[in-house]
Amino acid sequence: MTVPAPSTTWRDLLLDQLDFYWNFHLWPRLDGLTDTEYLWEPASPAWSVRPGPDGEPRLGYEVPEPEIPPVTTIAWRMVHVGRDVLGRRARALFGPTDAPPDADMFDPRHWPETPVTAKGGLAVLDEGFRSWRAGVAALDDETLMRPIGPLGGQFGESPMAALVTHIGRETMAHGGEICLLRDLYRAQDRPSG
Repeated sequence: MTVPAPSTTWRDLLLDQLDFYWNFHLWPRLDGLTDTEYLWEPASPAWSVRPGPDGEPRLGYEVPEPEIPPVTTIAWRMVHVGRDVLGRRARALFGPTDAPPDADMFDPRHWPETPVTAKGGLAVLDEGFRSWRAGVAALDDETLMRPIGPLGGQFGESPMAALVTHIGRETMAHGGEICLLRDLYRAQDRPSG
């Protein structure tokens, strides 16, 4: 392990970690994703993207969440990461957003879109990543150490750096699950043994 040069900032280290994961692990593994694979349900029941009561697509979930939640589809994971984890927080904290100024980073009005196709899911994931990355890149170390503030909701007193590390963990964990689901999907057609 090399020791960072004195000019390296915490922001740069945090972005380097996320960039490396995105550019060498997750994004290349999404090449060729089809609609069938995007919506494939590896087990039943599965949480996925389905029409809600109003006919608009929604992510499956239960409140309270079951002790052992159902398996999720690639669609569910991609929308969750791109829209909920990266995108809504980026729009709430860095803009632009159509949500009211007091809407915290969990407010669905920051990003209501739920894509039902692989192309749409990839676009949301990419836009969420790019928006979050641009927002973090504009921060300095002093800002990273300040509390998030009211837009952080229940985490408003936590430093921005805590949120940045959390978002990185969420992206990597769910990205790994997406890649595993792709592996399982492809393995269906291979003979066992």
